[in-house]
Amino acid sequence: MSNIAEAFKKGKAFIPFITCGDPTLEATAANVREMAKNGADLIELGIPFSDPTAEGPVIQGANIRALSGGVTTDKIFDFVSELRKDVKVPMVFMTYANVVFSYGTEKFISTCAKIGIDGLILPDVPFEEKAEFDSVCKKYGLDLISLIAPTSENRIAMIAKEAKGFIYVVSSLGVTGVRSKINTDIGAIVRVIRENTDIPCAVGFGISTAEQAEKMAAFADGVIVGSAIVKMAKQYGEKAAKPIGEYVHEMKKAITK
Repeated sequence: MSNIAEAFKKGKAFIPFITCGDPTLEATAANVREMAKNGADLIELGIPFSDPTAEGPVIQGANIRALSGGVTTDKIFDFVSELRKDVKVPMVFMTYANVVFSYGTEKFISTCAKIGIDGLILPDVPFEEKAEFDSVCKKYGLDLISLIAPTSENRIAMIAKEAKGFIYVVSSLGVTGVRSKINTDIGAIVRVIRENTDIPCAVGFGISTAEQAEKMAAFADGVIVGSAIVKMAKQYGEKAAKPIGEYVHEMKKAITK
């Protein structure tokens, strides 16, 4: 069983996302440790990219700040190696195809495996084009995480059948960001997924409050939160670890009621 599957074994999983290097890698390390300590079941680490097409203004801003602070893929690999000495929860990278390509696909994925990364999320790689990444991920024991969006419709079954690790269910159309209301019929999407696979599914994009998280957890196996945490990282800077830890604790409590 993959480490990612383990994250869903203890009930509903809470999955926070953070951009590496915003404001510094030291601050990100402190934030990740607090998340792990406060109930995060799996942590998504964003590798910054200059043109993050799936992201809204909050995460775009974090990408720009991290890159202008001198963060590189190699520095992030070293940072994860260090984290892995004491952080045991599964971790996945979320980044863009270009980052992997320019580093060298095989070199990137084999390094991920070596430093203890469990999976990879590439939001700009459509299902039909995932084979070139998926074959290398399989070779090194990483799960390439599939995304299913409200627009996937008649492709949901096909994507679900081949999914690994967990399925990232995109709750809303458009880019990432905090939303006051989520109108997508998540239940209907999850039903189709369930008919085709027993791999866990987690809902993300737009979730920020404990109330929204609780609502989404009723349909899915886990909840993903990004922009709300990235906002806190910006707001509190080097002192963000404590408030982020408290937020993770609250969200985890909300989905395990």
